[in-house]
Amino acid sequence: MEKLTHFDEKGNTRMVNVGEKPETLRIAIAQGYVTAKLETLKLISSQQMKKGNVLEVARLAGYMAAKKTSELIPLCHPLNLTSIRVDVTIVEGKIEIEAEVQTVGRTGVEMEALTAVSVAGLTVYDMCKAVDREMCISDIRLVKKSGGASGDFNLECQKEEQ
Repeated sequence: MEKLTHFDEKGNTRMVNVGEKPETLRIAIAQGYVTAKLETLKLISSQQMKKGNVLEVARLAGYMAAKKTSELIPLCHPLNLTSIRVDVTIVEGKIEIEAEVQTVGRTGVEMEALTAVSVAGLTVYDMCKAVDREMCISDIRLVKKSGGASGDFNLECQKEEQ
């Protein structure tokens, strides 16, 4: 196991110095789900929720969250994001959220992708809580990343190796 990078030799919290790292294309894809009652999913898909188009508002919230990640996660570097994609769709009886974030920089965009998915899920909950308090935001995880010294990661490949 690699040592934790956000602590110095005395155990004090620190922001990692990435100044010496080369700039490379960094891409991260994260995914998560919101489960809801069938009636709630029907209201969402027919755009009959009182607060508006749930899927579109959640998608936009995901974009905003990716851009604000360094303001929310204390030791996250502010990044110049070059691309963000957030998809929020109803698939097999639940809402699937996927975010892909890209930059050319010295550190990765995993946290930005994960934050986008998390906030999109919270937005779905906020917009639908009046009709369904049993919704569950779950399985938020990194599914793929590329770029940087730590190499590539692909969740599907990891599962196949086990």
